[in-house]
Amino acid sequence: MPESNKTEQATPKRREKAREQGQVARSKELPSVLALVGAVAALAMMCRGAVTHWTTFYRNVLDSAATGDFQSGGPIFFWSAVEVFRWIVPVLLTAMLLSVAAGVAQGGISIAPEALMLKFERFNPASKLGQIFSVAGLNNLLKSLLPFGAIAWIAESCMSSHWGLMIRASSFGLKMLASTIGSMMYEVGWKASLVLIAWSGVDYLLTWQKMEGDLKMSREEIKEEHKSSEGNPVSKGRIRRMQRRMRKKQALELAATATVIVTNPTHYAVALRYTPDMPAPIVVTKGMNLLAQEIKAIGAENGVLLLENKPLAQALYKTVEIGGSIPSALYQAVADILVIVFRAQAEVRMQEQRRRSRNASGELVRG
Repeated sequence: MPESNKTEQATPKRREKAREQGQVARSKELPSVLALVGAVAALAMMCRGAVTHWTTFYRNVLDSAATGDFQSGGPIFFWSAVEVFRWIVPVLLTAMLLSVAAGVAQGGISIAPEALMLKFERFNPASKLGQIFSVAGLNNLLKSLLPFGAIAWIAESCMSSHWGLMIRASSFGLKMLASTIGSMMYEVGWKASLVLIAWSGVDYLLTWQKMEGDLKMSREEIKEEHKSSEGNPVSKGRIRRMQRRMRKKQALELAATATVIVTNPTHYAVALRYTPDMPAPIVVTKGMNLLAQEIKAIGAENGVLLLENKPLAQALYKTVEIGGSIPSALYQAVADILVIVFRAQAEVRMQEQRRRSRNASGELVRG
């Protein structure tokens, strides 16, 4: 798809997918820059009194060599190693912690399985050469040379400004010369650190801007993403229609099992079922308008008594869900309805018994 069509900002789903692929805005320079800054700061704090300390240490080493106590594996080698580690470990630890913190601050700790997968095209020399001699490769080269040139200029300026001082300090002894060189190196270190911090900030902004451009989407891509995440509207409409038909079919089937159907009579129909072992009558199904008419028709076909009670029908429809028991506030009204139902059922049973009795008497007379 042409890049000119990608004018929309990336959606959260697109960003999450890019993150899973390891596509996160990170400055490659910032971790190394902060590591350098941490190392310079650690050395600056540790260098106070370092000249005196190391002078004493080397004097002891030379004294041990003069007295012949300079055996391999002897105490002098052990304490030499201790002194070296005493200086190296804090510097390295500070640099490592700041480097890790820089990586976490830019995009958190993210593990991208797709980025870790072995892809043989990464080892293709032709593609690598193409990347080196491409516009992106040239940009990366310039990004590396610019801070290097700035640091070289800082170092040259500091040496030029301290050169005369170093010449004069050399005449006052090694201690003064070492102190002067240390001051010059410290100045180079903190000035270079400032330049690199500023450059890493620029590098991060450029990286973020490029990633945002790569993540941009066209309107068609956004529409397709919505379809895939939310479903095709046509399919969703078909599913909703099927669900409505299933609910309607179930409602009509339950109407046949009711004890009584309370009607409005035209707008509402609520089917109730009650047996002596139930704590309270329950609403087996309900409906309004066309569904109410169909519930009444199914009930009539199955011999369910239909009773008109407008206030009760509306109250049951609005307050009781299907499968729920009627509230205590409606017990009396429903009880009155059930009394009528049970009387009607008893009368039907008595009429049936009388009919059977007449039929039996007629058969005896004929016999």
